[in-house]
Amino acid sequence: MIAPLPARPSLSDDVYEAIKTLIMNHAIAPGSRLSIDQLARDLAVSPTPIREALARLESDGLAVKESLRGYSTTPVLTSEEVLELFELRGVLEPWLAERAATRRTPEDLSRLHNELASMPAVPSGQGYEDYRELASHDSRFHLLVAGLAGNAWARAALERTHCHLHLFRLNYTHKLGSTAIIGHREIVAAIEAGDPGAARSAMQRHLDDSRSRVAGE
Repeated sequence: MIAPLPARPSLSDDVYEAIKTLIMNHAIAPGSRLSIDQLARDLAVSPTPIREALARLESDGLAVKESLRGYSTTPVLTSEEVLELFELRGVLEPWLAERAATRRTPEDLSRLHNELASMPAVPSGQGYEDYRELASHDSRFHLLVAGLAGNAWARAALERTHCHLHLFRLNYTHKLGSTAIIGHREIVAAIEAGDPGAARSAMQRHLDDSRSRVAGE
């Protein structure tokens, strides 16, 4: 049973997070139809914030809208799609980390350390409520490194993958969280040292470890 949300002046963000949590936890199964009217009844809200939330979830890659059929949840990544995603990241992100190490400023390093300081402890639970903060940090960190590289097109390409959501939705484990935290620290150390080769290697190692954890290797 889905509990109704409390009444507030604006429920847009709450509705978005509620539906996102249901999708990430597979309470709404991958590939299932998303009924605006049913969700509005379940969450005790009007259809308007439901439509707004579904549009945001579509941009996240968690929902898809089809003509005459409405919205449905996207499938989880297949093994082949996971490999393709890591192939893309393996080409893009080590290069971005390398560039960040050659371009970083004191302000950039401050931003990196502030992001590391915001990093939550590794959650023991496997529900989205448990790892949501870690997933948000993971997204912010990788996009921050990409931004420091100074290539807006590459950063935008990475952002469009929404890789953290898809991979955590597929298979979150305690080991995956530990891998993320250790890898981020190593990447920051290499960028701070101004060592492009070490930054590239640290990012590649981080991606390889993440891929292995997701694949259960």
